[in-house]
Amino acid sequence: MRERTLVVVKPDGVSRGLVGEVISRFERRGFELKALKVHRLTRAEAEEFYSPHKGKPFFEELIEFITSGPVVAIVVEGNEAIEVARSMIGPTKAYEAPPGTIRGDFGLGLTENVVHASDSRESYEREVRVFFEEREIP
Repeated sequence: MRERTLVVVKPDGVSRGLVGEVISRFERRGFELKALKVHRLTRAEAEEFYSPHKGKPFFEELIEFITSGPVVAIVVEGNEAIEVARSMIGPTKAYEAPPGTIRGDFGLGLTENVVHASDSRESYEREVRVFFEEREIP
């Protein structure tokens, strides 16, 4: 099934010059880029983005990190995009991510794991609105 998902290169990935690497991996996998934006999240946007984690002990650390620098938000489209993107990026804990995944190849830890990808259709619908207006995604 053809679908869309959101991929976000986090501040560590941007500062380390990994944006092109992340994009090229998705393009080589056959995904089509539908929208792309460099953006610096406000605290309010970050809280909305990470709202499922509100109240958890690591919530404040997530907010501080994602607002620490620019991110690159990308809407990609392809077959089974959500599931395929999640397998491409690897587990959240970069030290558990296998080689060949984005986090396994480039991640430095739990928070500094280079990239985010929506984990469900519902997450995509909520998260994409943080970065894009409907008219910005063809």
